[in-house]
Amino acid sequence: MILDLFLIGAAIALYPLPVMAFVLVVSAPRGVYKGLAFIIAWLACLVAVIGMVLLFTDGQPPAPRSPPSVAALAATLVIGVGLIVYSEHRRRRSRRAASASDEDRPRSAGGRSLTSRMDQATGWSAAGLAVLLQPWGMVSAAAATVVKADLSHVESFLALLGFCVLATAGLLAMELYMVFAPEKAQLSLTRLRAWLERHKDPAIVLICLVLGLWLVGRSLYQLTG
Repeated sequence: MILDLFLIGAAIALYPLPVMAFVLVVSAPRGVYKGLAFIIAWLACLVAVIGMVLLFTDGQPPAPRSPPSVAALAATLVIGVGLIVYSEHRRRRSRRAASASDEDRPRSAGGRSLTSRMDQATGWSAAGLAVLLQPWGMVSAAAATVVKADLSHVESFLALLGFCVLATAGLLAMELYMVFAPEKAQLSLTRLRAWLERHKDPAIVLICLVLGLWLVGRSLYQLTG
């Protein structure tokens, strides 16, 4: 369970779309306050999902080969296949977009429009954006993994805490950077978003493909083992 949560948490942290949105949030007026609202909502989603799973299992992992255990593995398998399919869909869409001669113009216009909207956004808007951009497929995979958590052991608490921290680590780092060095952070995060804008599609394809293959392989091994 610990390795699975580590990989899923790392995939969530590296997923570029929330990172790009967060850069816009913290770069807007009162960005530190809006960024904090974004992070709180982001963490609240993770904690809520974990809490619902633990409430369902009563903090005790189901017996091997029991219906809940098999259902969790089947759900993990479906999620893994879904991530693989999405990575292929994203790859094909990226190739079609790259072949369009007028791709750059609408993209830059859309970026300016989104920046303008974030300047006028409130803390509640930033929190809603965090919920909307949560990579729910990966969070669902984490939920299926948390079914194995045994709250009678401290290792499970540490694994769940580590997952939440790891999945939020990038956002926390950017928030603290804006607090302690706002001018340098503004320039660095703007460059980061520009770099992610150019490379987000290959990153999404790679992250989803690697995590999807891992989830499919692990679930098939446990279902057939």
